Amino acid sequence: MAKYTRIEVAQTMGSTKIVPLFYHEDITIAKKVLKACYDGGARVFEFTNRGDHAHEVFSELVKWVNQELPGMILGIGSVVDAGTASIFIQNGANFIVSPVLNPDMAKVCNRRKVAWLPGCGTLSEINYAEELGAEIVKIFPAGQIGGPDFIKSVKAPCPWTLIMPSGGVTPEEDNLKKWFSSGAYCVGLGSKLIFKNDAGDFDYKSITTTTKKSIAIASKF
Repeated sequence: MAKYTRIEVAQTMGSTKIVPLFYHEDITIAKKVLKACYDGGARVFEFTNRGDHAHEVFSELVKWVNQELPGMILGIGSVVDAGTASIFIQNGANFIVSPVLNPDMAKVCNRRKVAWLPGCGTLSEINYAEELGAEIVKIFPAGQIGGPDFIKSVKAPCPWTLIMPSGGVTPEEDNLKKWFSSGAYCVGLGSKLIFKNDAGDFDYKSITTTTKKSIAIASKF
């Protein structure tokens, strides 16, 4: 059962503005990455459904986060169907992110009042997602769809729309400035934020530092 309401999720995404997204089958590594982002100030984290038994890893992460990382809102990404959404909701997901717009997922999430962020690529899809109850929509792959200019164009006739771009977002100030100046509500950051060192290991200290810097940059907008 979700610990946070969909309104709390939306508000926290809007206040921290940076949403790290990550998957790893090793629970120990997943915990270390989560802790590194948490120490950097992240309070929303998207664990992606990209491997076998991901729901088992996620279930353990939820229990651990609730005990060890107070205030961290953990959700699941890369979900494309209602059945999978139901599994993760049952395992404690506070929000569901999808690369696609699937109305069946909206029904499942709305029934449990769990935040649902569908992937959209056109203004018509965004409008439909909002009709289905989405507080925030994801544009993906954001860089290929049209980048910051796409968000700016959407916000002109629909200033109420809350958009999270994912794909094409990097933690550099110039890049983040373009997205937030165009009207992005928050941004999803994956491998550009959660990276490895020259030895091929995750650089937890640098992940914390980069998360902190990214949130500081985003807070200016």
